[in-house]
Amino acid sequence: MEFSIIIPTVNNLEYLKLAINSLKKNSFYIHEIIVHINGNDGKTLDYLKKENVKYSQTLENVGLCSGVNIASKLSSKNYIVYAHDDMYFLPKWDEELKKNIDKIGHNMFYLSCSHISAHIPNKSKLNHIYFDCGIDIKNFDEKKLLENFSTLKFYDLQGSHWAPHIIHKDMWFKVGGFSEEFNPGFGSDPDLNMKLWKEGVRIFKGVDKSRVYHFGSLTTRKNKNIIRNDANKTFLLKWKISINYFVKYYLKRGSIYKKPLDDFTFSMTSLLELIICKIKYIFLKVKN
Repeated sequence: MEFSIIIPTVNNLEYLKLAINSLKKNSFYIHEIIVHINGNDGKTLDYLKKENVKYSQTLENVGLCSGVNIASKLSSKNYIVYAHDDMYFLPKWDEELKKNIDKIGHNMFYLSCSHISAHIPNKSKLNHIYFDCGIDIKNFDEKKLLENFSTLKFYDLQGSHWAPHIIHKDMWFKVGGFSEEFNPGFGSDPDLNMKLWKEGVRIFKGVDKSRVYHFGSLTTRKNKNIIRNDANKTFLLKWKISINYFVKYYLKRGSIYKKPLDDFTFSMTSLLELIICKIKYIFLKVKN
């Protein structure tokens, strides 16, 4: 089983090389890698041409959502993986996704890899594995990571809404890929999840044994002047609920995965929080 792996990048060649090299080194299958270059970056372009990697390019930074949508049109495989350029893919990452896809037996799913990171997770949201192999590429300990990653204890997670994720190409294009009103990209993942939810998808699973090392928030750490889109406002105006409400009550984020999600039903707590969402929504509509 082969995937189309789409990686948007902005002047981040050193990390992109590491990501691509890890895919070539640690993937069981030979996948199609497609990079979208956001901006006039000659060094990245030269590298991709030299390595014979598929690419798309916009001379201006059009944002993550638009870049991924452009690159996805070059896909020739049945499954689309969206990934960041600061991720290191670990052995068996693709085999484990294939096992899950084969077991599901249909195209109505959204699967994510599990993250290993040097960042200590929020105790209320244990959504990644803490294991320090370097907070950046300068002190990255690849040997330590490869020797230990498979021994780290974790579990399949309910309510995945993060990259790297994989969905069937038919579903990707059915929902229109990423919504470009979320450029430069904050909030685009839960919005994609909501669009899939509306189409009837109920499998949102973080796959334990499919693992990547993620340096994490690299773009914002490197570029302090990046202009963040107001993801919560955009999501609320579009869906009439907040991102937090969606991932908490619809996706059941962070619990151990046991089965596909049930259709959403109200509880007293969720009803009270929904009322708050509606009040905020009305306020924003009046304000705008």
